[in-house]
Amino acid sequence: MEKKLYICLILGLSIGIISCGSSSNSTSSSSSSTTTVSLSGNGVFIVAGISGNIVRSTDKGSSFDNATSSTSDNLYGVAYGNNVFITAGDNGTILQSTDNGSSFNNVTSPTSNALFGVGFDNVSFVAAGFSGSLVRSADDGDTWDNLTSPTVNNLRGILYGNSIFVAVGDNGTIVSSVDSSSFDNVTSPTTNNLYGVGFGNDSFVAVGDNGTIILSSDNGSSFDNVTSPTTNNLYGVGFGNDAFVAVGDNGTIILSSDNGTTWDNVTSPTSNYLIGIGFGYDTFVAAGTLGNILTSTDNGSSWDNSTSPTANQLRGVGF
Repeated sequence: MEKKLYICLILGLSIGIISCGSSSNSTSSSSSSTTTVSLSGNGVFIVAGISGNIVRSTDKGSSFDNATSSTSDNLYGVAYGNNVFITAGDNGTILQSTDNGSSFNNVTSPTSNALFGVGFDNVSFVAAGFSGSLVRSADDGDTWDNLTSPTVNNLRGILYGNSIFVAVGDNGTIVSSVDSSSFDNVTSPTTNNLYGVGFGNDSFVAVGDNGTIILSSDNGSSFDNVTSPTTNNLYGVGFGNDAFVAVGDNGTIILSSDNGTTWDNVTSPTSNYLIGIGFGYDTFVAAGTLGNILTSTDNGSSWDNSTSPTANQLRGVGF
């Protein structure tokens, strides 16, 4: 089966949350904030967080163990592609894993700016971050170069879907690229900070401050506001099995079963902030503060706590 793995990134100013990027590996996509879950083709989820913490699941999200990390910098985004995991974070940190997420090693970065999200388009990894930073690798994460950015606003999340990269950030910023090399601004319907972006069924959904939800049904060319069932900040959004799920403050979980057009609140088993979300192996995984990891196997309708090996904040879920 062709892989389509999507991830994104976000940053919540009040609690320092940031998220992911995009990768390739399934039929869904996700974006998120301060926790990153990335999914490989081998049944492995990766979640990255503060202080260089990386946790790994080899049983489709049922349980997690610590992976070996080579940094103490905060990590915000994770992406998977071509049998490589990439995670990125503060001070331009970029880590690479070639052993299915068991261990991560530092890679030379072209920037010292924080990188909040990573995406993969089946050829190149692209990471986005502070002051509009965009960096790209076309050799499976071995080497990286700076890209020209159309914005100086912080970019909090990035995602690849339907042959286009979309990144979102502060003050409603949206940028996109069809070639992973050059990015252009997209008109935004909001000035609220946007933290996460997801893709599924030919629709892009981005989420942000005060429950902001915006939707694009024309491949990221334009976005419109959508009525939200919450005023809590939303940090991550993912897609799987015809459902979009977004997560945020105070354990907020909201669900859309009509391609992001309408949304409803879902009962959450936690009051901790949820910052990242991803979907794979028919399972949604959400993560956030105090090492909290939740899973849903019924398309986001109900959620259970998963055992976590850390109390550190986790920052972005992707797959």
